[in-house]
Amino acid sequence: MAHVNIIEIKARCAHPQAVRDVLRLQKADFRGTDQQIDTYFKVPQGRLKLREGAIENCLVYYQRKDQKGPKQSEVMLFPTSQGSSLKAILTQSLGLLVVVEKRREIYFIDNVKFHLDEVSQLGTFVEIEAIDRDGTLGTEHLLQQCQSFLALLSISPKDLVAVSYSDLLMRES
Repeated sequence: MAHVNIIEIKARCAHPQAVRDVLRLQKADFRGTDQQIDTYFKVPQGRLKLREGAIENCLVYYQRKDQKGPKQSEVMLFPTSQGSSLKAILTQSLGLLVVVEKRREIYFIDNVKFHLDEVSQLGTFVEIEAIDRDGTLGTEHLLQQCQSFLALLSISPKDLVAVSYSDLLMRES
């Protein structure tokens, strides 16, 4: 199981092509487009989701403060495979909270991961995740990277989102 330190930003994105253009100019590595289903389960603290896609499949537990702008996330990842019985076991034992369906474009520049997400019922978003997989980069460096890309992508403070897609969907219902 991987333990990862991440500084992340989520924002509404009215102009996804402009983000793609900037990423292309920065020579971002496009990893593909993934149709993902994130199933969130009821847990006493943090968030637990099972991500199912063609590119990414894992059980994800994370804790972070709900705040706009860069925020630190403590993440634990457990790789899974499509079609396992894990979803049924977690649903039966913990209870289903909400399901998020999205089309995700995945890009990387060094240790920074970018998502352009079209989320069912919510719209289009951009995410920036500065990732420290082994503890060598440090939180301050990750924060500087996020701030730099926030400016480069011209993300407005009014577009920043404090909460997860699961929280946004639950507010909508």
